Amino acid sequence: MKGLLYYGNKDVRYSEDVEEPQIVNANDVKVKVAFCGICGTDLHEYLEGPIFFPKPGNKNGISGMELPLCPGHEFSGTVVGIGSGVTNVKVGDRVVVEATSHCSDRSRYKDAVAQDLGFCKACEFGHPNCCTDLSFCGLGGASGAFGQYIVYGADHVLPIPDKLPLDIAVLVEPLSVAWHAVERANFQPGQTALVLGGGPIGLATVLALQGHKAGKIVVSEPALIRRQFAEKLGANVFDPTKSENPIADLKMMVPENEGFHASFDCSGVPATYSTSVFALGPSGIAVNVAIWPSTLIDHEPMSLTYQEKLATGSMCYVVKDFQEVIKALDDGLIAIDRARVLITGKVDVKDGIEGGYKQLIEHKESNVKILVAPNGLDA
Repeated sequence: MKGLLYYGNKDVRYSEDVEEPQIVNANDVKVKVAFCGICGTDLHEYLEGPIFFPKPGNKNGISGMELPLCPGHEFSGTVVGIGSGVTNVKVGDRVVVEATSHCSDRSRYKDAVAQDLGFCKACEFGHPNCCTDLSFCGLGGASGAFGQYIVYGADHVLPIPDKLPLDIAVLVEPLSVAWHAVERANFQPGQTALVLGGGPIGLATVLALQGHKAGKIVVSEPALIRRQFAEKLGANVFDPTKSENPIADLKMMVPENEGFHASFDCSGVPATYSTSVFALGPSGIAVNVAIWPSTLIDHEPMSLTYQEKLATGSMCYVVKDFQEVIKALDDGLIAIDRARVLITGKVDVKDGIEGGYKQLIEHKESNVKILVAPNGLDA
């Protein structure tokens, strides 16, 4: 089949001779990919990896797979085959795929990985998104959706409503990242929220907050074009470079609470982490959504203690987040027209490197989400 193959650092290649995945297990589902978004994680793998992908010569801890593999984990498509035990979807269904791989997925690869490892404590306690061996379809847990077909476990595959276009359905995955973060904040209707960073996940967080019936949403972002994207989504915007005291000015945007009920750091730099805590009102919750490098930063513990604020993290998503995002899109709580704003380009898979990866790396300020079409833009 056609696809993009990841070989390692700065080495992704287009091929028309990618091995097509086949149904092996009773709970396998085969999906013909319609569109797959290029995620920031894909770019990190390209520029700095392998990170989630196994290093050359090594095997993935869940699937036992080795490079090269197709990337791509935020996608939509149509079911073209199912294993004998699959009951939740049928051939012809339009679907999205919750892309995590964790301890429970290891059984699908019994010929490739040991089966006597048991569940890690995170999986045992019902938090598979925090699995010790966490991986993803398209990052080593299975070959991904920058190929024409994927095969994955049925418990990860969710049908979508007829009125949800397949290109917009790609956004269910990044919206689920944001949805999970909003859930981590115990967010309530009418509450106020600060989003730090107007990149793809920051903008997705705006939509997820709207899906939770938020009150005022403010996006703090220095880049003009990203503030304009946030405004198109209905958020208030703030330019931290134009303020002598950004934290005080941000808090004045919600004087009724002396700060925000919740904040979401979608940038991952020391200044945004600090602001995410200090801009909160009493009992506010700061959620780190960004993926940080392994680095230490200064932190003032009393910035939490004085007003009993909380600081926590959010790690990807679970199936429940996908279900709730799909319902929010179907019910209109997340407006499809606003979600479409995030899609800034579509390319055929053969152009995925130059027209996708490199566009996002070299023109990241003007792009949010570029979709790759493995089966062609007209498929």
